[in-house]
Amino acid sequence: MMSSDHGGGGGGEGSSAVAAARQPPPPQLSRYESQKRRDWNTFGQYLRNKRPPVALAQCNYGHVLEFMRYLDQFGKTKVHMQGCMFFGHPEPAGPCTCPLRQAWGSLDALVGRLRAAYEENGGLQETNPFANGAIRIYLREVRDSQAKARGIPYKKKKKKKTKKLSGTGNSTFPSMQHSAV
Repeated sequence: MMSSDHGGGGGGEGSSAVAAARQPPPPQLSRYESQKRRDWNTFGQYLRNKRPPVALAQCNYGHVLEFMRYLDQFGKTKVHMQGCMFFGHPEPAGPCTCPLRQAWGSLDALVGRLRAAYEENGGLQETNPFANGAIRIYLREVRDSQAKARGIPYKKKKKKKTKKLSGTGNSTFPSMQHSAV
């Protein structure tokens, strides 16, 4: 006698596995979406590993600042300290013992992805710890200190101004200004 759990026919478990195998694979995530998911999972793991663990609903901007400082240990950007002979030099002539840190641009992009992920995962925009002013201040301080340490002043890129066409009428379509008969 054959039991239904050994692939006997009908609508047992075996047929549902075959049906699942026929479904198309989920769509491939973009690089940004993959990074955002990975960053979100990493941040969640960081909160779970804290002693005591912190629930995502209890997370605040202080936890975000701690997380960014924690990430510095994995950084690859040399940030010269005030007493270093290479402080303020864009291209140092040799090695030094100054620490490696997360680059400002990497932290800025990380915060942007986590800010979006927080809201996509049910968090309210009004309570988003990644959007807190203290985070912007911290990022600005990191940017300025890294630029100073490397001797490269940070200059914000200005947006190009678009020129408006002079004359009367529709400036978008100048050839139509005098087309009425």
